[in-house]
Amino acid sequence: MKFLMRITCALLLLVPGVSFSQEAVSDAALEHARELLRSSPLVDGHNDLPWLIREETGGDVAAFQLEEENDFDTDIPRLRRGLVGAQFWSVWIPGETAAADSKRIQLEQIDTARQIIDTHPETFELASTAEDIERIFATGKIASLLGMEGGYALNNSLAAIGEYYELGVRYMTLTHNATLDWADAALGEQRHGGLTAFGRDVVREMNRAGMIVDIAHTSPATMQQTLDVALAPVIFSHAAAAAIVDHPRNVADDVLLRLPDNGGVIMVTFIPSFLSKEVWEMEEKLWATDASIGTVQEFRGLWEAYDAEFGAVRASIDDVADHIEHIRDIAGVRHVGIGSDYWGMPDMPLGLEDVSGFPRLFAELIQRGWSDEDLRMLAGGNILRVMRQVEVIAIELQSEEALVKGESK
Repeated sequence: MKFLMRITCALLLLVPGVSFSQEAVSDAALEHARELLRSSPLVDGHNDLPWLIREETGGDVAAFQLEEENDFDTDIPRLRRGLVGAQFWSVWIPGETAAADSKRIQLEQIDTARQIIDTHPETFELASTAEDIERIFATGKIASLLGMEGGYALNNSLAAIGEYYELGVRYMTLTHNATLDWADAALGEQRHGGLTAFGRDVVREMNRAGMIVDIAHTSPATMQQTLDVALAPVIFSHAAAAAIVDHPRNVADDVLLRLPDNGGVIMVTFIPSFLSKEVWEMEEKLWATDASIGTVQEFRGLWEAYDAEFGAVRASIDDVADHIEHIRDIAGVRHVGIGSDYWGMPDMPLGLEDVSGFPRLFAELIQRGWSDEDLRMLAGGNILRVMRQVEVIAIELQSEEALVKGESK
């Protein structure tokens, strides 16, 4: 399950009494950050709230009571305090889902995400384009988009890409942790040496349909081959820099160096083991920990049992900022964004424990000397540019296809 690969984060990283001190950022920098995010949309590339709601209430969004603060990391009051301008809601399904069930569960996940939007119309509005995001942000609402995590529910059908696009899906992560028939995952079996011929067709069809290709979770070979094939910019919806932490889910510099030519964006995640070498080393030591459980509540219970034994190994805002700056230095400031991956566990970096923390991250970068122009690109400008380019290229490809078909008649 999604939570399986993060088990030791949940066990190791939260210690009662340890909290982020707001003294780490000045009041002036924090207010500066808030002013900036009130005028420029913060577009977060990944939040797993739909699956958390599935686990907690069986997909009953009203019962989850998003309008009130909860014990997890995402709710409307804290989204507002975090000045989130647009959110990609992940409609993840487990890679291990049987093919016969995958489409049903995928549609249920999409339905849950759409319920989040539809049951809180004063807060959320469905967005389909970059223009939609800017329009919705101007009204004071949170633009909401859908991102499929793993192409498992395609069931090896190119036609399904268009179907999911029509339901509102605007990016698809090619794999999650399990390798597909057509693409190797970073944490899965390396069966294909990257993409198969069909996998290349998936990338091309996503470009034609206007769906952003997301290569987070994929193997290095899959990343490279996707960049070889893609006609439109790609994204990493939630990843970090391998040069800082050599985690298999992170992105190496040789891939980052290709982003300027492609136009893509890597959206930096807040998952602690991706950010901190110390956390990742501890996680590797405990990789054999009993992993027979998979729900958020089960992980929380197991964490409580291990907390006193393992102590305070934590990632922080500084770690997130370090990854952002490394990617900026290698790929350029036009190719970095934010993809938090909040998922319901109390294990996120100090100062970023929940969705209210985004202004503190921007305040940290302000104190490091970032300009307002660069911060606006990081917040949302870069991913909006990607969306526009993907939209334009899709129109061009569809027009070329129509012309060819017309000439063939």
